[in-house]
Amino acid sequence: PPPPPLPPPGFVGPPPPPPPTGCGPPPPPPPPVGTICVPPALPGALGYLPPPLPLGLYSLALTQEKLPRKTLMEPPRPMKPLYWTRIQLHSKKDVCSSLVWDTIEEPDVDFDEFVELFSKTAVKEKKQPLSDTITKSKAKQVVKLLNNKRSQAVGILMSSLHLDMKDIQCAVLNLDNNVVDLETLQALYEIRAQQEELDKIEKHIKSCKDKDNSKPLDKPEQFLYQLSLIPNFSSRVFCILFQSSFSECMSLITRKLEILQRVCKTLQESETVKKILGLVLAFGNFMNGGNRTRGQADGFTLDILPKLKDVKSSDGVKSLLSYIVAYYLRHFDEDAGRETCVFPLPEPHDLFQSSQMKFDDFQKDLTRLRKDLRACTSEVEKVCKVSDEDNLQPFKEKMEDFIAQAKTELETLDIELGSTHKLFLELTVFFSVKPKAGEREISPNTLFSIWHEFTSDFKEQWKKENKAILKERLKAAEECFRQAKEKASYSVKPKHASGIKAKLGMKI
Repeated sequence: PPPPPLPPPGFVGPPPPPPPTGCGPPPPPPPPVGTICVPPALPGALGYLPPPLPLGLYSLALTQEKLPRKTLMEPPRPMKPLYWTRIQLHSKKDVCSSLVWDTIEEPDVDFDEFVELFSKTAVKEKKQPLSDTITKSKAKQVVKLLNNKRSQAVGILMSSLHLDMKDIQCAVLNLDNNVVDLETLQALYEIRAQQEELDKIEKHIKSCKDKDNSKPLDKPEQFLYQLSLIPNFSSRVFCILFQSSFSECMSLITRKLEILQRVCKTLQESETVKKILGLVLAFGNFMNGGNRTRGQADGFTLDILPKLKDVKSSDGVKSLLSYIVAYYLRHFDEDAGRETCVFPLPEPHDLFQSSQMKFDDFQKDLTRLRKDLRACTSEVEKVCKVSDEDNLQPFKEKMEDFIAQAKTELETLDIELGSTHKLFLELTVFFSVKPKAGEREISPNTLFSIWHEFTSDFKEQWKKENKAILKERLKAAEECFRQAKEKASYSVKPKHASGIKAKLGMKI
């Protein structure tokens, strides 16, 4: 049959019938013949143009189209990551000439050493708390031989230690604190089983040896017993801990003596200290002129130094201390107001530390170290005597070397202490210092507390005066610059010759 006639332009047919119940909408009617199919516009689109791709999807599409310029690199071992933000250029045509990465080429590198240094380390096995490694008895009742407070303390330590008992044994027998640090060893040493507790634990274990239904020990008791099975645990750990504390004590005493020596030598030998004391003497003699009891002094006791700040000028603006500081900087210090200006007295902090030291305390420290060293020597001999050949080294060799070196260091430090004490006593004579009432001899506090107060006040004024001098120099420099600028801008214009002679010369 012939095709149906085309509807005239602008003809609108009847509406389509409603869809049956339960079915979706019917497909749209086919477009008239000869028309161009255009998909319906999406929401947000302009006319019949499709909406642009989101920026992220667009860039992703471009990235997927263009391959990286660099070839894929596969290290021989997994490496540690470097968390940078990557830049990929893809091709030189896409790169602006202002980017530095287009001009940089990777050099040929030997990665063997790099792999050894920066490859991922093997993941360490996460160890359970020590309390979890001890088998928990299935029995409902356990034997508690420790009192509640003691049992709780041992249990807390066990829970905090993520170690195996073999790690502790290795650290004790081999003097290796890489896995078990000294702080942990200290805690284990302090909580170790006392002989009375150990006797009870061993007695219970022996009594339960041949019994099938015996009650097991509680975890804290098991832990203390396992700790006691390490050969000579108490003696070995005592020696290890003493070796560490000995080095720390010796270093501390040495540093204190160095500060004390430095302060004594500076006060006795420094020329700037002598100049400042000379200024105090000169101004003091001038102020005490005509007085028979205070004038014409050749020196003075040091107790006046902290009081200089309390002597005020007539107008109450300046103190004698601030004046002496200003006078010293302006007449004796060529670097005043510059960064190269050096404080002329010992540092107040060094003097404060020196004032807190006591030679009796030094002697007590050395006496205690000698006593502990003898105890350590005794424990080393005891361990070496009862240990098996397998457990003797490296403990024997390392501890004997330490003891020999410790004895030498103690002798050297004892000599150093004696020379420092002598230097201090010479300084007290140098400044005519006398001991306080009730003192057998002059203490460092008697001398250095005076100097500490004086130098603290002096430094405060010294900083202020340096700033003032710096401002004066900057102001003078600005004035010189201004005058030079004015001189350069002032110029005399040359007078042009206008006489007959000049005109004749121009014609010639």
